[in-house]
Amino acid sequence: MTFPRMTLPVEIDGNTLTIEDVHAVAALGAPVSLADGALERIGRTRRVVEGIVARGEVAYGVTTGFGKLSEIAIPHDRLAELQVNLVRSHAAGVGPLLPEREVRAMMLLRANVIAKGHSGARADIARLLCGMLNAGLHPPVPEQGSVGASGDLAPLAHLALSLIGEGELRQGELRGPAADMLRAAGLAPLTLEPKEGLSLINGTQCHTAIASLALVDAHRLWKVAHVAGAMSLEALLGTPVAFDARIQDVRGQLGQAASAALLRDLLAGSEIRESHRHGDARVQDAYALRCMPQVHGPVLDAMDFAAGMVGRELNAATDNPLVFDDGELLSGGNFHGQAVAMALDVMAIAMTNLATISERRIDRLVHPDLNQGLPPFLSSDAGVNSGFMMAQVTAASLASECKILAHPASVDTIPTDGSKEDVVPMAMAAAWKLRRVIHNVRHVLAIELMCAAQGLDYRAPLKPGRGAARGHALVRVLVEPLGRDRVLSGDIIRLADAIHSGHFTEQSA
Repeated sequence: MTFPRMTLPVEIDGNTLTIEDVHAVAALGAPVSLADGALERIGRTRRVVEGIVARGEVAYGVTTGFGKLSEIAIPHDRLAELQVNLVRSHAAGVGPLLPEREVRAMMLLRANVIAKGHSGARADIARLLCGMLNAGLHPPVPEQGSVGASGDLAPLAHLALSLIGEGELRQGELRGPAADMLRAAGLAPLTLEPKEGLSLINGTQCHTAIASLALVDAHRLWKVAHVAGAMSLEALLGTPVAFDARIQDVRGQLGQAASAALLRDLLAGSEIRESHRHGDARVQDAYALRCMPQVHGPVLDAMDFAAGMVGRELNAATDNPLVFDDGELLSGGNFHGQAVAMALDVMAIAMTNLATISERRIDRLVHPDLNQGLPPFLSSDAGVNSGFMMAQVTAASLASECKILAHPASVDTIPTDGSKEDVVPMAMAAAWKLRRVIHNVRHVLAIELMCAAQGLDYRAPLKPGRGAARGHALVRVLVEPLGRDRVLSGDIIRLADAIHSGHFTEQSA
């Protein structure tokens, strides 16, 4: 994966959207438009739906009720009412609101599904979603209430409400009634036509949106973990021998080889290494140092697996029923979120391993029996001062919470909709858990960077490897060395925010 560095326009056509595109629109504000080539596909399948309505044929969700109520035929004069009621009744979410960037990603994905041309909805819906994104408008969407089957019904319904001018919309610090906010932006609310309410709420776009952004964040953390690990190894007088390419080659694991290569680059040109190359009684370092490629590497492999699953889902037709331009409506289960739910769970497990190994390196940096002659808790006046004692406790707390959150959500299920939806993937739970894990890992790595930088200060005037030295310098731009005790929360948060913004990855790795 690469990261977008410019907010170039993103054109959606239902087939070519990438994780990088999602990040560019959702997080960086790239403008978005509907590709001309999508309009013909959208028009063909929309005409199929209109023909079914005109002929009075029975079609699920078009001329019938939904779910357990699918056997109830709806009179022609109530079809529009059916779609609006569907949106209103499914907007039953609760809990904290999704962050703005996740809502923007969900909006983009929903527009992209319609652009694919199997929803049977008008192009007007995709155009309105693009217009809202470009105007910086987003609705408040609660994160709880979806089980990920029939898609993310509740979150998508809260989005759909705003498209018909109901509920609220937000634009930066402004907020107001959706209809008013749309008109102020030069946009108009929609009047839903047959199947369009169903097309708006049926699909996997909420948890897939979160997964897309989480993958970008996770990749950045993977790089930072190597910067922090290299700094820690230097501060602890560790050896890079374990990262020799020959060791990696005889195992043949791709992520491990990539991890070791990155560490070798970060440690190249180290004066600290040369100072203890000879005469060191230690033959091997502890696992937290020696086995970084064997732990960090599988995290990269897991990210690659998840990126493949999520990348395919970005351009998937996930409605039900699906409309085909040969005139058929086919009911299936593409709305079921098991694929991305499993990818999210794998990611939570992988990222938790970054947290646990980082916390162990932090412990070795502060532990007076393990830190190779560094001051106790990295304080030159230990006793009166506690140094980084509690920073390690915070890291331990965060790593432990990650272990709890790493329990997979996708193995759970509970019947819903009168047992019509009897096997569900709990994809949204997997999504918000991963978001929390990533938040925790970011702060654990911030603590390691802070402690490792302090350790390197004590090794001066010897210089660490070039990459580790850059990492140290970037820490010192934000956080001063610790002399006397001070409140550390602000330092940790400052470093964590810098990790999130790319301060370390765009300049040091």
